[in-house]
Amino acid sequence: MKPSIVAKLEVLQERHEEVQAMLGDATVIADQEKFRNLSREYAQLSDVSACFLTWRQAQEDLAAAEEMLDDPEMREMAQDEIKTCKATLEELEQKLQLLLLPKDPDDERSCFLEIRAGTGGDEAAIFAGDLFRMYSRYAETRRWRVEIVSANEGEHGGFKEVIAKVSGEGAYGQLKFESGGHRVQRVPETESQGRIHTSACTVAVMPEIPEAELPEINAGDLKIDTFRSSGAGGQHVNTTDSAIRITHLPTGIVVECQDERSQHKNKAKAMSVLGARIRAAEMSKRQAEEASTRRNLPGQRRPLRP
Repeated sequence: MKPSIVAKLEVLQERHEEVQAMLGDATVIADQEKFRNLSREYAQLSDVSACFLTWRQAQEDLAAAEEMLDDPEMREMAQDEIKTCKATLEELEQKLQLLLLPKDPDDERSCFLEIRAGTGGDEAAIFAGDLFRMYSRYAETRRWRVEIVSANEGEHGGFKEVIAKVSGEGAYGQLKFESGGHRVQRVPETESQGRIHTSACTVAVMPEIPEAELPEINAGDLKIDTFRSSGAGGQHVNTTDSAIRITHLPTGIVVECQDERSQHKNKAKAMSVLGARIRAAEMSKRQAEEASTRRNLPGQRRPLRP
């Protein structure tokens, strides 16, 4: 590993030990904001610190094994140990390089989780419900709060579509790689002949964006409809137009929210989801443009024509 990388890791290791000592200081504990910030920094440094200490130990083990090569009786065992140590070091160095990559600034934020049933009819809706329960239980283990923003239930259970807000530190960073298509092959509960069906769902995970960072949305670009909620909530939801549907005309993005009894609260939730979707669309467009620019740079390898 390059000396410059080792030097950087040593600085991070020292900072990890320094923060650990500060967290035991009574004056720091008394200052809740400072304690919270230091706890977050300590958690961020813990993985790289532990990996670096393991790498150091592997280096020491390698040096000790190389010293044993001069002993004829220990040479064979030393050669095996050297081979093992080198493989371990290579693996640890790759892991350390990944840990040193810049973190996504959105990783520590809460997020919106959207699950939509795809091909498979009722079974796809049931599968979407299974996915939602899985994510909800995982959130419980992380002590995150899951709050349904909008849900369209399937006729035989599950959801045709469900949107939820997952509140908790690091929720987006842990769930963002769940975005994409999910597929299951199984015998559905609704199948009487025992045949295997294939069902699919799509999952989208977007970071919750603070109000100050939300993209500017012109009121003239919005079409806002109200309608009566169809979900739980007793008689109230069937007598009041509390549900909200917001359409962003320039992009065609549509968001519905009917979870709250208050129309004002439903609108606030819908606007938050809309802002997250617009930002995600803008980032996706920008990344595609940057990728296209890189491909067209002079000197980039192009496929040979036959």
